[in-house]
Amino acid sequence: MFPNLRLLAQTALCAGLLLTTAGCKDYLVEDNRSNLTQDNYFTSAAQAQSAITGLYEQLRLLNNDTGYGETVWLGLDLMAQHATSLGQSQFNNQLINQRIDPANPYFSTVWNNAYSGIAAANLSIAKIPGIKMDETLKKSLLGQAYFIRAFLYYHLVRLYGDVPLLTVPVTASSPDLYPVRSPQADVYKLIISDLQTAEQAGLPAKNQTGLITVGAVKSLLASVYLTTAGYPLQIKANYQLAADKAAEVIDANNYTLFSDYAYLHDNEHKNQGELILQAQFAFGISENAISPLVVPYFVGISNYSDEFGAIIPTEGFYNTYEAGDLRAQEQQFYFSKYPSINDPTKIINFNAHALYKYFQVSSALGNGSSDENWTLLRLPEVMLIYAEAINEASAATPKAYAQINAIRTRAKLPALSGLSQADFRTAVWKERYHELAYEAKAYFDIQRTRQTYDVVNNKFVNVVGFKAEVGVPFQEKYLLWGIPSAEIGRNSKLTQNPGY
Repeated sequence: MFPNLRLLAQTALCAGLLLTTAGCKDYLVEDNRSNLTQDNYFTSAAQAQSAITGLYEQLRLLNNDTGYGETVWLGLDLMAQHATSLGQSQFNNQLINQRIDPANPYFSTVWNNAYSGIAAANLSIAKIPGIKMDETLKKSLLGQAYFIRAFLYYHLVRLYGDVPLLTVPVTASSPDLYPVRSPQADVYKLIISDLQTAEQAGLPAKNQTGLITVGAVKSLLASVYLTTAGYPLQIKANYQLAADKAAEVIDANNYTLFSDYAYLHDNEHKNQGELILQAQFAFGISENAISPLVVPYFVGISNYSDEFGAIIPTEGFYNTYEAGDLRAQEQQFYFSKYPSINDPTKIINFNAHALYKYFQVSSALGNGSSDENWTLLRLPEVMLIYAEAINEASAATPKAYAQINAIRTRAKLPALSGLSQADFRTAVWKERYHELAYEAKAYFDIQRTRQTYDVVNNKFVNVVGFKAEVGVPFQEKYLLWGIPSAEIGRNSKLTQNPGY
């Protein structure tokens, strides 16, 4: 049976429903309604609102844990081979060394959670139109559902390639109970259509409580266009579409670069400034292990019950930052030492550069419960999408230079000018690696460009066969994830990706 579809509709109503949307904490509070069914729910505006609020949990897709010291975003960055991990996790080591079995829990965790969210979104999209309620609110709620469905399919299609395309609720008698895989092109058509629908749904221009905004929709759509312009679809005309959509976000001036990198990972600046879309967390309601995952293994600098050392940047990658780059300075994006939690006068040296950009000082030195938001989209990514896309569509424009140079200026680096198309492309790719470092972007960039960062020679090379700082030479099959073996066992219509 395809990922427990008999239970997904019930799960969409029971386990995922949260309370109202007055503030960011409201996206995190469970509404336990164990007696709900498709037939007796979706009868009022309040129920429609509750169902959509529950969908926001699906934005935590990359924060789902797969085991001790393992979570999805971390696994994605290990695939890029510019980070090491604590040796206790066999599955992290499988990712690093490309000995990945289709039974790897990373594969099943993303697959199952994404399709559970899609089932919930499909139910909302099917049921909410029939509710008698304010039409403006109805349109907005549906727009949020379409966005989240697109968000989930966007991760599925990039990770697994051809995937089952489900757009209506599935029951035990549905023909889609055992679906086949749909071509990637068809999945992307749905993603783009869903985002275009969401774009016209009257979503707010700005919001500081965690609501999806029109800026988030346009930003994700720009990312989708950029991806589809690269491998495997290579629709070159979509470079211009990516540039156009990114420009709409930039020109709206609803987001501004932070003046301090610390604002990326503190609680005071959640959903503000350059943060376009975040998965929401709050102490006592929904917490995570983002901060303890990046602290070197039990170095004793925090009140976390575990300091996992689960992802540590390689020194080779760290050394690619240009001289004077503020991001590479102590307690900016990285840190190599910190006072002992037991004796603040004692400085503990890590002998490595850990990710300060995820170190949540308040919880590390406080109650030991991490609740920082996970950032899905922020302004620098959109700026770099514009710069890359317009350079590919025609040539680097003054506006393209302005985007990359604004990011470099904040990092205390000199402005770029007068580059060839090829050199500008390389400059943007490097900036993506350095600015978006360890934000679960690099592996997706490798997929769409088929290039990886050769940190020794400071250039980009064909990823297939290249041995980066860790692991083994990159094998072509790992440009996709394996279809979870349990899913193939339940559904004989599913086929496996090559090499698995």
